[in-house]
Amino acid sequence: MSKRHTGSEDTPQAATTPRQGQKKGRPTPKRREAEARHQRPLVPADRKAAKRAAREKRNEAYRREQEALLTGDERYLPPSHRGKVRRFVRDWLDARWSASEFIVPVMLLFLVGITAIAFANLGEDISRTIALTLSITFYSLFALSIIEGIVVWRRLRRRIEARYPDEEIPRGTWFYTYSRMVMARRWRTPAPQVKRGEFPSTAPRR
Repeated sequence: MSKRHTGSEDTPQAATTPRQGQKKGRPTPKRREAEARHQRPLVPADRKAAKRAAREKRNEAYRREQEALLTGDERYLPPSHRGKVRRFVRDWLDARWSASEFIVPVMLLFLVGITAIAFANLGEDISRTIALTLSITFYSLFALSIIEGIVVWRRLRRRIEARYPDEEIPRGTWFYTYSRMVMARRWRTPAPQVKRGEFPSTAPRR
């Protein structure tokens, strides 16, 4: 009579065979241990070194920004000066002569004159007449600069729309135009990148 095989001989082999996906000799890591390995301390170990690194990073960013204000490098300019439209506005204004660009120095002279009259012993009537005349001239120049700013902006806007028909004009571009136009050319920031008469092209660019 033949001896039947019950399969008990295969039991030790099955017990020693690792399951699929399980590593030999390594216990399964607990959830807390796995999370702890991925956690980083919120406070750096060396605070002085962290502060020094942050300060150096700020200084480098400031240095690049100041250099960009001189060279016109779009990568490091402040956000208010970035973009094709803002660059076109600057180049177009810097290429033209404007009466308003002399208004700030003239206004400063008027303020000095009014202050000097207040301390000068010219007589009450004469001082009042001169001060009134300077004040009227001061505000008249300011009003003329606003009128010129409106006229210049209308012309400039048509050129922007012709140059960049698919580009949206950022909000505040009129004030950006006016504030640059009334500033003396050598005091403008970013610094002018074109010479007088070098107007940017108005051919459509998509």
